[in-house]
Amino acid sequence: MTTVASGTGAGPLLRGWRERRRISQLELAMRADSSARHISFIETGRSRPSAEMILRLAEHLDVPVRERNALLLAAGYAPRYAETALDDPAMGALREGMERLLQGYEPYPAVVVDGTYTVVAANRGITMLLEGLPEHLLTPPLNAMRITLHPEGLSSRIRNLREWRGHLLTQMEREIALARSEPLRELYDEVAAYPLPEIPEITKTTETGAGPEDREDPTPYPYFALPLQIEHDGRVLSFVSSISTFNTPLDVTVAELAIETFLPAEPATAKYLQSLTP
Repeated sequence: MTTVASGTGAGPLLRGWRERRRISQLELAMRADSSARHISFIETGRSRPSAEMILRLAEHLDVPVRERNALLLAAGYAPRYAETALDDPAMGALREGMERLLQGYEPYPAVVVDGTYTVVAANRGITMLLEGLPEHLLTPPLNAMRITLHPEGLSSRIRNLREWRGHLLTQMEREIALARSEPLRELYDEVAAYPLPEIPEITKTTETGAGPEDREDPTPYPYFALPLQIEHDGRVLSFVSSISTFNTPLDVTVAELAIETFLPAEPATAKYLQSLTP
């Protein structure tokens, strides 16, 4: 587990989260139906907060579930949130639901990752994009960021790599600022240091999607979000991605899961993927 401030006890940890969120003691007190004096006493260790107060403050400070357990432990209380392995029988309904979601999204790519981008489930659309990658990148546990940004990975096929790489690194920076995860920071330092491969620029609209014979309009499509433009089997497919998480998670494992789906950004990409469906 990680901490966000020096010192022992829940008080310094709560102060660290409050300062990171740039919230004053008075504002936090108003949100949590308390007083600035009480918040000050908690942060300085003059008052020992109840477990319920810790969780209430953590909720208003948007503290990740894993770190809420750390706050409770620092205050002398038992952790409130379990961390159940995905292969535990208790997670059967969750696994089945994710598998149905991934399969239902086919032929479009979709993947489930944990808090450090380890792939925990993926559909055949993702498998298609990974075809031909070196074995050392596909040896479990697979890491989505490593596979995407490694010079021998998908980065050599991504035609707008600089833009997409910038998007991914910015996304990781936001998550590190939120969760203060040391493993995530180590992953960020690794993938940010990868050299950029030489990628040919897209010069003709007929190079994208399902090929020139399938494009209904020779002009580029206006994208409504930054697309992932990736080459596959001599074609450049265009996707926009969406990330979903679980509402009000009560388990650390579930709280750190994210489902990323890739929606075709143009008709030719959708038509090509649908043509691959048996």
